[in-house]
Amino acid sequence: MSNLKGALLTDRTVVTASGPDAEGFLQGLVTADVAAIGESQGRLAAILSPQGKVLFDFLLVRREGGFVIDCRADMAADLVKRLGFYKLRAKVELADAGDSLGVIALWGDELPPIEGAFADPRHRGMGLRVLAGSGDGEAALRAVGAQIVPLAAYHAHRVHVGVGEGGADFVLGDTFPHEANMDLFGGVSFSKGCYVGQEVVSRMEHRGTARTRLVAVRLGGEAAAGSEITAGGKAIGRLGSVAGEEALALLRLDRAGEAMKQGDKLSAGGAQVSPRDGGTFEPAGGAN
Repeated sequence: MSNLKGALLTDRTVVTASGPDAEGFLQGLVTADVAAIGESQGRLAAILSPQGKVLFDFLLVRREGGFVIDCRADMAADLVKRLGFYKLRAKVELADAGDSLGVIALWGDELPPIEGAFADPRHRGMGLRVLAGSGDGEAALRAVGAQIVPLAAYHAHRVHVGVGEGGADFVLGDTFPHEANMDLFGGVSFSKGCYVGQEVVSRMEHRGTARTRLVAVRLGGEAAAGSEITAGGKAIGRLGSVAGEEALALLRLDRAGEAMKQGDKLSAGGAQVSPRDGGTFEPAGGAN
């Protein structure tokens, strides 16, 4: 029996960047190496503040002579506005294409070929992303024999795999790419030319100063997303997405490690917080 599952990602939408200057425009702005993205390939990317913090995180796909951006639906208008701020005289057209395209997630052991699909670049366990015509999502999933599951089931799967998303697992505008594990998921290039916030990110990479990371945790009780994580009476992190006893958390690894050595328990909202694998706290999804 196939374990193929699919979900309509109603919390995501599509922004397009097209025109002769689209590649160069994005290359000088986002964290990923845009020039290295092949046709119908996707890459995790972000736009940073000049201080090097993530303002927008998204999946960037090369498609039909331009690029498609798979982003949070509630951030699409702001993303288009931000991109437009840097446009100047570049020959690039920016548009919110949410009225014509929708985003689908498809995962399981045997992934079928499907039109408009690309491999989710963050982790092999995330399967495929499918860009389908608005209103065609369920038909596309049925055509490949996928079990259609609710959006919450997709996010539970994402939490289990260890893939975080901006706004849900880390605060946009207040988190460095390393803290969100974007460097581990191929979302940051350290070899291409300059982009907004590049100097700060490069310095963190070379100095190894990322002490806070997104980690996969297990909860010994109920706790709400956003709950503060404490150890020995001190705040050392915050819960992100929660799916049953599994969760993602933005955690100071040095302080968490020291607390474990001293025998101090980590807790969030009254629930004990422990490493998912029973060992030490490690960046989530690092074994992509």
